[in-house]
Amino acid sequence: MSETTQTATSRAGGVSSRTVLAVAAGFAALEGYDLACYGVTVPSLLADPAMGATKASAGTVGSLVAIGMLVGAALSAALIRRFGARKLLFGGATLFSVGMGVCTVAPTFGLFGAARLVVGIGLGIVLPTVTAYVADLSAPEHRARNVGIMMAGYATGALMAPLLGAALLSGSSWRWIYLIGTVPALFLIPLAVRLLPESPVSPPAAEPGRGDLAGLRPLFAPGLRAVTLLFWAVSFCGLLLVFGISTWLPTIMQAAGYSLGSSLLQTAAMWVGAGVGMVAGGTVADRVGIKPVVATAFLAGSVSLLLMSTNPAIGLLFLLMFVSGLGFIGSQVLTNAFVVTRYPAELRGRGIGWALSVGRLGAIAGPVLGAMILSSGLDVEWNFYLFAVPGVVGAVLASLVPVVRARRTAEPGFV
Repeated sequence: MSETTQTATSRAGGVSSRTVLAVAAGFAALEGYDLACYGVTVPSLLADPAMGATKASAGTVGSLVAIGMLVGAALSAALIRRFGARKLLFGGATLFSVGMGVCTVAPTFGLFGAARLVVGIGLGIVLPTVTAYVADLSAPEHRARNVGIMMAGYATGALMAPLLGAALLSGSSWRWIYLIGTVPALFLIPLAVRLLPESPVSPPAAEPGRGDLAGLRPLFAPGLRAVTLLFWAVSFCGLLLVFGISTWLPTIMQAAGYSLGSSLLQTAAMWVGAGVGMVAGGTVADRVGIKPVVATAFLAGSVSLLLMSTNPAIGLLFLLMFVSGLGFIGSQVLTNAFVVTRYPAELRGRGIGWALSVGRLGAIAGPVLGAMILSSGLDVEWNFYLFAVPGVVGAVLASLVPVVRARRTAEPGFV
């Protein structure tokens, strides 16, 4: 074993850095699957007379997940310095797994929606917490790459949802999709409790000082105010796209004349592109800077959607799906990496938590806007136009984020 690997292992409490990154990616995979499975099952839920779902109520339930994630992300930002990233990660994962279990057996769409709200709170806690956790453990020169690798687990989990949907939904109940999302957590959480060390940056600490406003005050200190507001706006655009597209893409493609199986495979191509974009984008960002990578990803997603509206040949369509995933979903993940590499270490958890919390307003808006267009009688092309606009806005806003002019201290990353 090399000296570097030995050092990394010792800092992780005897666990190799690769193992830590793999377990973190496992949590991200659960999150990706749990988020993507709803969009995959919307057509089947709408076709199930026992559930009584409509397009409008399906859009509302899609937004309930986002509302839960808004609450969860705010809790992560407010509590990460008090309880530590490790405890928050385990608590959030347990919460969204319980919610998935209720979705599996829910007899009514109302109870199903309430369970999705619980899932959203758990997901909202986990995503900023695991992102800050990996950033805390990473050497500065590998931080964006490691966040990208970890979030490739998110894309892998999200990819499994449409693949399983294509395999199961034509002859089986949609409930199997939610049951499959519940089981892995029963193994991953106990494994993580045994293996994962506490973050060296956000261990459990004393309560914040009075007037800290749940961790918000330092984010609006001189030199950080513009950074914070821009990150909130970029996250709004990115999450509007992630939630709007992941909720409605299979339904949009069915409206465009494709079968359910073909629509789900197109969604799978989008998630493959997202995974490639996360890893490749993070690696490139460590070399050339993350700001231009985020802006380019947003623009690539917008262009691909506009081209999809022209009803391209099926081969080109799958390529455009791949690029849209690399662009829109990859851009949001890279925005998260942007946040955790731009803030000082002691504000990293709060910064990503509040950016994702405020950004969830976009996640609430995305499914509702998609439902409005699908229910309006407008041509299907308008769905593509609708989601292309926030991509352009996100690119512009990302390009405006300034450098934080603050003294940095050396950080002992070991991943």
